[in-house]
Amino acid sequence: MQHMQFINGEYIPSASGKKIDVIDPSNGRVYHQVSAGNAEDIDKAVKAARAAFDDGPWPKMSGRERAAILRKMGDIINERVNELAELEVQNNGKPLPEAVWDIEDTAGCFHFYADLAEELDQDEGKNVPLSEPRFYSIAVREPVGVAGAIIPWNFPMLMAAWKVAPALAAGCSVVLKPSEVTPITALEYGVIAQEAGLPKGVLNIVTGLGPDAGQPLTDHPGVDKLAFTGSVPTGSKIMAAAARDIKVVSLELGGKSPLVIFEDTDIEAAVEWIMFGIFWNKGEVCSATSRVLIARSIYDKVLARLIEEAQKIKIGHGMEKDVLLGPIVNKSQFEKIKAAIARGVEEGATLASGGRTPDGFEEGYYLEPTIFTDVPLDSWIWKEEIFGPVVCVRPFDGEEDAIRQANDSKYGLAAAVMSADLERANRVARAFRAGIVWVNCSQPTFTEAPWGGYKQSGIGRELGEWGLNNYLETKQITTFNDTSPWGWFLKE
Repeated sequence: MQHMQFINGEYIPSASGKKIDVIDPSNGRVYHQVSAGNAEDIDKAVKAARAAFDDGPWPKMSGRERAAILRKMGDIINERVNELAELEVQNNGKPLPEAVWDIEDTAGCFHFYADLAEELDQDEGKNVPLSEPRFYSIAVREPVGVAGAIIPWNFPMLMAAWKVAPALAAGCSVVLKPSEVTPITALEYGVIAQEAGLPKGVLNIVTGLGPDAGQPLTDHPGVDKLAFTGSVPTGSKIMAAAARDIKVVSLELGGKSPLVIFEDTDIEAAVEWIMFGIFWNKGEVCSATSRVLIARSIYDKVLARLIEEAQKIKIGHGMEKDVLLGPIVNKSQFEKIKAAIARGVEEGATLASGGRTPDGFEEGYYLEPTIFTDVPLDSWIWKEEIFGPVVCVRPFDGEEDAIRQANDSKYGLAAAVMSADLERANRVARAFRAGIVWVNCSQPTFTEAPWGGYKQSGIGRELGEWGLNNYLETKQITTFNDTSPWGWFLKE
């Protein structure tokens, strides 16, 4: 495991020499330390990225040349899947099968953007028809420059790939600031970059606390574009800071996503997708469908089956066989979730199942899958993101009521609908005010499709061609194509 910053192609200690403890959430103990970066480290990293972009070969290379290195990075990740997944389990707490899935998706992300990098070579400029025949114009796309990427702790290596891979494909250089809670796999990108032959300074990684490293990265004048995934309050601060220098910004923020289940839905399918929508990755998912709306005629049946199956979920260390719910990522988040559960009870919601630490788990940050019913529409737990294995369930009466309740949120990241009537399901899908909508499922995420939200859930889109466009600027080149003089000032 790496512990130093990765700057200008080398692992170096932080300027302060200070360390950050890395905690194993299964037992709450320190098992590693990483460098505590600060503004001086960020400045070194940005200057390295600036030099790599302004004077280095990376942005000048063909898309095919960049693709070869991106593809090699993906290949290296594939070769190390099991090792990297085990590091993810120890640092984040998620079950091993989920971690393996994450790392495989990470490799796939680099391969996908390698393909798009190659396609950039075919993009010699889009012809822009003009009203004046003496001119012709083309629009070309170019890398935005130095990208600052700040990522969360719930999908440490994968979330980094969502930003690093498209930025590199576009020809940008990057300064990556991983979460101080889960920095381990992000730091491995330095080794991967070295082995793949990425030029020095193109990718830099600085670990540190938000105020010490994240804020200086946001404020640094050498950064051209900021990409952030995390909470709404932090996203708001980043957006305000970016406004001072008019930096390009993309934000993927919180969610309180609804799942609407109509009366013609198969009960077993409904229960499966409710559980996957909120208990996968311990509910530490920005798009988690944490507000479930069930047609009143099947409400009692679905709820009974949901409680029955939720209580069967095996809780434990992520490396144990058949575990489907690992420990919450750290003590701070664990306490926030417990406080949210207590608040839900105080506000009049019924704690139908879970809500406590299971017996035999005195060490670590384990929590039972939690189900609330009779949740008031104006309650905090119905309106705000909990970011844990906690689901709120309510009945609805008719399509109009379902859509109204689903859209009554300041967030708009994701939404889901289940119905045997696909015409109705698609009608409801179109009515949702959300950037990601699932029909008869919840949470499947594909590198090829756009990812991002409406309202306070963010700005811009990641993944797919939209993710690449995040790191490209559009330039107009217009040419006077006439041998006769223009003749505005100089008359014949």
